[in-house]
Amino acid sequence: MLYENSHKQSKDLSSEFCVQQLAQAFNECFAEHKVILKPGATEPFYQAADSGDGFATIHSTHDYFSSALHEIAHWCIAGEERRKLDDYGYWYAPDGRTAEQQALFYKVEVKPQALEWAFSLSAGVSFRLSLDNLNADAEALGDANAFGCDVYNQLKRYFEDGFPARATAMIQLLCKLYRSHQPIQLPTLSISQLTS
Repeated sequence: MLYENSHKQSKDLSSEFCVQQLAQAFNECFAEHKVILKPGATEPFYQAADSGDGFATIHSTHDYFSSALHEIAHWCIAGEERRKLDDYGYWYAPDGRTAEQQALFYKVEVKPQALEWAFSLSAGVSFRLSLDNLNADAEALGDANAFGCDVYNQLKRYFEDGFPARATAMIQLLCKLYRSHQPIQLPTLSISQLTS
């Protein structure tokens, strides 16, 4: 089940999508994993724990709810060895990527963005596909529609085959906080809505 059975709770709409509330809930729920979510960074970054006894930190951008969901998605996918490395040991090329670099970006972003989409459904917020290359021309962006289809197909596979364990726990937490424990369902595909 992607949600916990319980009585319905009324939402406090004033803090419905408060990233600080999300961080507090995440930090309580995942304390056993020795990780904390810390919103407010200029750039998103995963900081591995300094030692076996320390906590890793997921830094999300400013107070952006979607940034927190995206960075949590990366954490949910990263294996044990990757979680020992800053930014999970991945490369990052800033805006202005070449078509080749953008194609590599698409390849590594399919699963995290599929999880972010599931998290967005769980929180009741809209999901927008991230091409993360604001200064690129159309040629450098490559086939963004194909990327969107890949992300959707991965989301569909997660619904059919199951989500990773930490992602399932995150979906359950978000459904508890924002959906009164109601489950999520696979949405219909609309690439134009994802990229506009």
